[in-house]
Amino acid sequence: MTEETWGQVCNELLKTVGKNNYTTWIAPLKPLELSEGIVAVEAPTKFLRDWVSRNFADQILRELRVAGIVAERLEIRVPDARPIPAAEVAKPAAARRAPARATEAADLPGAPLDARFTFDSFVVGKPNELAHAAARRVAEGGPVTFNPLFLYGGVGLGKTHLMHAIAHELSIRRPEARVLYLSAEQFMYRFVQALRERQIMDFKEMFRSVDVLMVDDVQFIAGKDSTQEEFFHTFNALVDQGKQIVISADRAPGEIKDLEERIKSRLQCGLVVDLHPTDYELRLGILQTKTEAYRAQYPGLQIAEGVLEFLAHRITTNVRVLEGALTRLFAFASLVGREITLDLAQECLTDILRVSDRKVTIEEIQRKVAEHYNVRLSDMIGPKRVRTIARPRQVAMYLAKQLTTRSLPEIGRRFGGRDHTTIMHGIRKIEELQGADRQLAEDIVLLKRLLES
Repeated sequence: MTEETWGQVCNELLKTVGKNNYTTWIAPLKPLELSEGIVAVEAPTKFLRDWVSRNFADQILRELRVAGIVAERLEIRVPDARPIPAAEVAKPAAARRAPARATEAADLPGAPLDARFTFDSFVVGKPNELAHAAARRVAEGGPVTFNPLFLYGGVGLGKTHLMHAIAHELSIRRPEARVLYLSAEQFMYRFVQALRERQIMDFKEMFRSVDVLMVDDVQFIAGKDSTQEEFFHTFNALVDQGKQIVISADRAPGEIKDLEERIKSRLQCGLVVDLHPTDYELRLGILQTKTEAYRAQYPGLQIAEGVLEFLAHRITTNVRVLEGALTRLFAFASLVGREITLDLAQECLTDILRVSDRKVTIEEIQRKVAEHYNVRLSDMIGPKRVRTIARPRQVAMYLAKQLTTRSLPEIGRRFGGRDHTTIMHGIRKIEELQGADRQLAEDIVLLKRLLES
C-alpha cells in the first residue's frame, strides 16, 4: 500500500469522522504493509491502538476498500517502547517530557464528539439561557471567573449538547489547546486500566496535562472510592494550574448520593447551573428549528398549521423524545407520500403520545419522596409527627396535589386517612417554605423531574 493511497484514505476519513476525531485518533497512524488481505498500520501507544480498534476499524476498512485495496482485516501494531537515551536520564523529568508534548495530543483518551452538537444548533430559551451563556463564556477561551462550570438537569435537556459545543468551539478558537471530553464512566475505566497495567503515573500525567477537562455524568463515580480519590486529586491539580473544568450530572452536587463531601464541596465552588425542564415556548422553538432543517432533506413535504404546536403541548418529557417524534413524523410522511397533518401525527406517534399522557400516581410520589429523604414508606403514611418524617410527608402531599388530579379528600385517604384540612395545611406549609428554603426548593424540582421523566 502506497503513501499516496493511505493519504487518500485519510482524506476521506477526515470528512467522515470529523477534524477532532481525525487529529486525535487517525493522524497518528502510519501505514506499514499489505499482505494477504491484512492491512498493517502502526499506532504510537497501546491505548490508541485499542481505541481505534474499537471505534474506527470498520470505517478505516471501508475507506480502504473504496480506494481499491483488497482489505479483509486491519492490524494495528505498537512498536516496542523506546528507551530513554543516557544523555536524557540525567535531565529532570519535566525536561525529558517536553519533547513528547507534540505526540501527547494523540494519546488523549477522549470520547468522540457529535458533529451535530454545536452552539448554532442549540435552541436557547428561558429554561437553559444561563447554562448556554456560561458554556459560551468557557468556549471563548478567555479568562473565566468560575471554575468548575457544573451543569445539571434531567435526561434530554441539553447538558451533553453544551459540552460538545464547548469542545467544538475551543477547537476553532484555540486549536493548540488540549481539550479532553469524556464520561465519568470512561474516566473510571481508564483509571482501572492504568492500575491493572501498572501505568498509573502515565494516567496521572495525561489527565493533568490538559487545558480543559470535561467530564459528563459525574454521578457515575459516586460510591466508587478509588475513582473518586483520583478524580479529586486530578480536579485539584488542574484548578491549581488555572485549567478549566466543566462537569455535568443529572442532579446538583449536594444531591448526588455517595459522592464524597470534599468532592461535593469542590464542585460547588464554581458556577452550578440547572437546566430546567423545557417550557412550551422552548419546545416549539426546537421543533421549528428542526423543521427548517428537515425541509431541505424532504423537499416538497408539507406540514399543516398547528402540528408543531400540538407536539410542543403534548410531548413534554425531554428534547430527545421531542426530536425523535419529529424525525419519525417526517420520515413516515415521506414514505407514504402524505402531508403532515394532525391526524397523521396522531396516527404515526400513538406510542409516544400515550407515554407522554402517563399519569403520576400518589403511590409513586410517596415512594420517590421516601427514597429521597431516606424514610420508610410506612412512616410516610403513618401517625408519627417528628420533623424528619413530617416534612417529607408534607412534600409528598404537595406533589400529589401538583402532579395528580386527585381531590384533597382522596389524597388524605392515601396518607393514612388524614382529613383534607391536614392535607391543605401541609401543602400551604411547603408553598411558604419554598421561597426561603433553597434546599427544599431544589428537592421539589428534582423530585418533579424524577416523577415526570
